Formats: sequence, structure tokens, C-alpha cells
Amino acid sequence: MKDKKFAPRGPRGGAKPFNRTGKSAGRPAWRDRDSQADGPVILYGWHTVTMALANPQRQIRKLTLTENAAKRLADDNIDTRVTPEIVRPQDIDRLLAPDAVHQGLLAEADPLPSPDIEDLQLDGMVLVLDQITDPHNVGAILRSAAAFAVKAIVTTARHSPEATGVLAKAASGALELVPMVTVPNLARALTTLNDLGFQTVGLDSDGSEDLSDIVLREPLALVLGAEGTGLRRLTRETCSVVARLDMPGEIKSLNVSNAAVLSLYVGASRLGLMKR
Repeated sequence: MKDKKFAPRGPRGGAKPFNRTGKSAGRPAWRDRDSQADGPVILYGWHTVTMALANPQRQIRKLTLTENAAKRLADDNIDTRVTPEIVRPQDIDRLLAPDAVHQGLLAEADPLPSPDIEDLQLDGMVLVLDQITDPHNVGAILRSAAAFAVKAIVTTARHSPEATGVLAKAASGALELVPMVTVPNLARALTTLNDLGFQTVGLDSDGSEDLSDIVLREPLALVLGAEGTGLRRLTRETCSVVARLDMPGEIKSLNVSNAAVLSLYVGASRLGLMKR
């Protein structure tokens, strides 16, 4: 569910995940994730806001706190970076959806820059999301991606949720850790990844073989489709291989965020990333 009051688009940064001398050398390595954004990114909740405050790439415009939240930040020696406005919890409640758990913290910030796909490092793993629109799912995927040191998440400018509000809360701070590469066309982006040397593995219940049986190599791009529709035809055709996740139980399909974490575990284990 999207935040009803705040709906600006934008997000991410991370620790040195890009090759600055890649194919895009000679033009800016960073650009605004969405130059059409007409407002700030809205961040709320303890982990989401404190991770944003700790990220030097995240420009904070405004910080609204309750007295208890302000005291907790002071007790934890967390720099607020801007002079906060102290309000009652109900004042923050009125700015957010009824089910938003803000824990007394609300920040308005600029979107994080989006890297170019050609600047990805040629090691480790990236995730590619094919029109996954639920912000809770994408936020959960971001959190898992941060846990598995994913280099970036590639998604489309359209048919993807805004990196604000609900998604940011579900990501629990991972927006500040996993760069998000926004592309206009996913099939062309996958072609670029193939040209760069990525092994592009689509995940689909009709895949030709189980993911655990495939010889995986770095750099690896795992491609996930939306629940119900799965991977689109052109996405499937552009992947170097399409695999499935075999499970022993009666239920053979997983929520996409659960499929993402299982795929990441298989990939990280097979590539030896768990020991690094």
C-alpha cells in the first residue's frame, strides 16, 4: 500500500559498489534516480531514519521528532544534522497512513542518486526486479539484499514502487546500503548485463532446472518477477538461463520476497560469498 500523504519518487547509495572506469566513463557516474520527482522522500521509523542520518549521501531537508525520539537520539549520540522540530506523536500520525509505525521519527530528504548500470562492479551479485510493484515486498527484498551484500538492485522507472514511505520502512534502513539502478527498459538492461559478463538467471516456476543444480559464476544477476505474472516473456528470453526453486513440501510457490532471500542464499553459498 502506498503512503497516501507522501508519494514522491526517488532513492540509494552504498559503499563503493561501482566501477568508475566502466563503459560510462566520460559522463557523470551518478544521476538523480528520478529527475521528475516533485517532492522529498519521506522516511519514518527508527532504523529507516537513523540509517539515513548516518548516510552522508542522503541530504536531510527536515526532521520531525517526538520528545522521546529526540531523547533517544541524544542518548545514542546520533547526529540529527538539522535542527529537528519537536512535536506530539499525534502530529506525525496525521501526516502518515493510519497503519504507519513511525516510532516518533519522520524525515523529509532528497532522493539518493542512481548509478548507471554500466558502472556496476563485475563481481558478487545483483538483483533485477521485473515489475514488482508491492512496496512491502520490495522493501523486504532490499533488506535481504543488504544482508547478502548485494551490489545493487536494478528496477524500472515505471511499474515499480516509490522509494519512500512504506517501502523505506519495510527496508529498515537498507535503502541507504543497497544502490538502486533505475532503467527505462528492463530487457535492454539485461542485454547490457549480459554484455558486461553477468550471468543473468531468471527465477520462474517453469524454469528448465533447479537453481541449486546450475553452475553459477560471478558476476551473477538474479532476476525476479512479480507474483502471479512472473517474468515477462522478453525478460525470460533475455536471461542467459531460467531456473526454478524446487521445494519438498506441498506448496511449491513462495512469496517473491521469500523467493528472493532463498535465491540469494543459494547464490551466495555457491559463489563462496558467505566466507568472504
